Amino acid sequence: MEMGSSPRTVEEIFKDFSSRRSGIVRALTTDVDDFYGLCDPEKENLCLYGHPNETWEVTLPAEEVPPELPEPALGINFARDGMNRKDWLSLVAVHSDSWLLSVAFYFGARLNRNERKRLFTMMNDLPTLFEIVTERKPAKDKPTTDSGSKSRVVTKRTSDGQVKSTPKLMDESYEEDDDEHSETLCGSCGGNYNADEFWIGCDICERWYHGKCVKITPAKAESIKQYKCPSCMKRSRQ
Repeated sequence: MEMGSSPRTVEEIFKDFSSRRSGIVRALTTDVDDFYGLCDPEKENLCLYGHPNETWEVTLPAEEVPPELPEPALGINFARDGMNRKDWLSLVAVHSDSWLLSVAFYFGARLNRNERKRLFTMMNDLPTLFEIVTERKPAKDKPTTDSGSKSRVVTKRTSDGQVKSTPKLMDESYEEDDDEHSETLCGSCGGNYNADEFWIGCDICERWYHGKCVKITPAKAESIKQYKCPSCMKRSRQ
């Protein structure tokens, strides 16, 4: 289809997955009326595609067999008027979740066992399309901001028991209440906060990020006095 060179590394495949997912999220949420209108039951078998440039498209399936990529669910338009709108959207979301996984593992066929596991973990950190459409998890949310009563600096205990202050970090040694961050999403990949992962917060825009998404390790974060996320770094250079 629209692919040039296929993504090969875990990071490239995850970026492709995230971009296609973003396009479909848009179709099922902000652009839902346009999407609904395009799925005319009077038309032929239609599919919902998410593209690597974060756009979506309702179109006919590829003609060649086998296609260059796994195909999405065929004929999503036929059931549109025969069921409750929200139920239909949920069904499309479930099939689209399956398609995104199949495309990612199609590209990841040559990955080794550990790489496939890492890829699945990265994808699994994001809410599914079904969860977004059924509002079990938010599609977009801003990290919770402090009311002023809590410091943005996280207290961590070192191995010798001493307490030291670091920039805003979220990881498994984080001793604040996890509920405060349960709605926090990564500013890079959109994944939900998980207490088992290392996170870091930007001191400028106050967004939170997976350490792995911004290539910051816990050890590296220890030496950072003020952390600037990639977006804020880019803005400061302009």
